Amino acid sequence: MNIIDLHCDALMKLRDAKGTLSFANGADLNTNKERLRKGNVKVQCFAIFIEPDIPSDLQFQAALEQIDYFYREVLAKNPEMKQMTKWSDFDRLKDGQIGAMLTLEGVEAIGNDITKLHILYQLGVRSVGLTWNHANLAADGALEPRAGGLTVFGKEIVRWNNEHCILTDVSHLCERSFWDVMELAKYPIASHSNSRKLCDHPRNLSDEQARAIFRSGGMIHVVYYPDFIKAEGAPATIDDLIAHIDHFCSLGGKKQIGLGSDFDGISVFVQDLEDASMHPNLIEKLLRYFKEEDVRGFAYQNFLDHRPQDM
Repeated sequence: MNIIDLHCDALMKLRDAKGTLSFANGADLNTNKERLRKGNVKVQCFAIFIEPDIPSDLQFQAALEQIDYFYREVLAKNPEMKQMTKWSDFDRLKDGQIGAMLTLEGVEAIGNDITKLHILYQLGVRSVGLTWNHANLAADGALEPRAGGLTVFGKEIVRWNNEHCILTDVSHLCERSFWDVMELAKYPIASHSNSRKLCDHPRNLSDEQARAIFRSGGMIHVVYYPDFIKAEGAPATIDDLIAHIDHFCSLGGKKQIGLGSDFDGISVFVQDLEDASMHPNLIEKLLRYFKEEDVRGFAYQNFLDHRPQDM
């Protein structure tokens, strides 16, 4: 069964390795090509994430460097990898090909200059999260004590996303910023978030937030990070992850749930789900609890049904 995975941090690892890590089969990459193929991943989204210790005047350069690794190491050296720049590209993938789409995890890199967002769009970014866990010039993140909402600039970005049929990712926002996004966004999505009801972590979504996403036509992609699945420090199983899917189903979201692994951005793992090659273990377990049609939805079809349309 094919998989569409909305979030991984392979580009950060490739940049940090400075050319010493192979996307094709590098053992340090949870989402290398070999593992994606073994796990039946049909589309992998690659996040551009700027580590907080990078000085602000170097952040846009760091983003461009990650995109450069995407083009040189992911695409150029692996002709089976096909860049997705149109939403209709998902329908054009041939057997043996794996789609690759750029996303932006926080707009720190653009500072207060939306022209830089235009540049990232031209390079292929098709989903934008306003911030990571802390505050920037657009919004406050889930771990920012101030817990403020969107700034004027943040609202401008959401409107820009709407105009360009780009997803607005709410996964790292604090609650007030989340509700500000939901008032404005045409294409909201949580690329890697779980249920706060089952695991009380500020990175997870309350039932009220989840219902709002489902009402809007957006999607929630469950994340494989154990700290967002069970109480901090507790080991997590595939069954524990499935409990979050089941809970979101109970809120009316059965047709709006997907997968967002966070592979290569996490250092602890769900048992038997340690890298992209192990997705069949998740699918096998899901089929024990849900109809095959529903599992296909979680794996890939729900996203295809709810993606934006090309302009």
